[in-house]
Amino acid sequence: MALAGTKTGTALTPQTGTAVSDEKPPSRFASAWQTLRPFGWQGVVLVAMLSVLYAPVLRLLAYQWYNDADYSHGFLVPLLSAYLIWARRDRLRGVVRRPSPWGMVIVLASLGLLFLGSLGAELSLTRISLLGTICGVIVYFAGGAVLRAMAFPMAFLLFAIPIPVVVYNEIVFPLQFVASKFATRVLEMLNLFPVMREGNVLVLPQMSLEVVEACSGIRSLMSLLALAAGYGYVVERSVPVRWFLVLAMIPLAIISNGTRVVITAIMAVYIGRQAAQGFMHEFSGWVIFVVATVLFLALHSVLTFVRRKSGQGKDRGTAPAGGAGQ
Repeated sequence: MALAGTKTGTALTPQTGTAVSDEKPPSRFASAWQTLRPFGWQGVVLVAMLSVLYAPVLRLLAYQWYNDADYSHGFLVPLLSAYLIWARRDRLRGVVRRPSPWGMVIVLASLGLLFLGSLGAELSLTRISLLGTICGVIVYFAGGAVLRAMAFPMAFLLFAIPIPVVVYNEIVFPLQFVASKFATRVLEMLNLFPVMREGNVLVLPQMSLEVVEACSGIRSLMSLLALAAGYGYVVERSVPVRWFLVLAMIPLAIISNGTRVVITAIMAVYIGRQAAQGFMHEFSGWVIFVVATVLFLALHSVLTFVRRKSGQGKDRGTAPAGGAGQ
């Protein structure tokens, strides 16, 4: 016969005397609240103040995401980062929280960057300041261990920050040159029509095709790098392989964009100038993006297959001599 606990809601079993809880496990909302609870009302007030302070930065950032096609993926990056944090919620709950005053030092240093960026109208500094402030708040209320556990989701937010103009110009021109050179070599190999290159301009029969900034591939490169980083973090356990996948996406993106220039040149010669602009040009960009993604997934599949085979070979090589007959 079991003795029921009237206050605790538990029962003692006659065999072992251990307590069996009648309480239901906490819901997802209750679990989420337990995760956010250490921040308290002070954290809510601080986050509200910082949100007002960074409202102009966020507004200009969203405006650039909306109007600049090179960074249209920026709307998805915070959502993906939040999902990555949510996916690791069980591990984060297990991390010991040790609030550190150094977090406030990081916040103050980030606010200094915000002030300097506002004085010099340097948007990149103000946006980096926003990310630094978020990290400082986490360290102040939860500790450095929690920030380390969230390192990748926080670093992933960098894909949402547009590249500074000075750096952007240094990247775009070489990409234009590489795309035009690649397209020229491929068209010469195909030998469909005569082609000549002058810088980043392809001289075609009865027309010229210029590889402008929009055709440099920077748009697809940034989106594909974000895709490679997120995919590698979620699917791949090996850190070196994650880095390899991200780095491998660079030549894949460049080759895919060069192929797009080749297709555009062929369509411009055989269909007309309208093929090099408008809907057909934009549609070819989406097609090449999908092709680059498929090639990336195929590369990872090949790597996984090779590692699995090599692992099986090592297991067979280290098997004991009498193992097969036992």
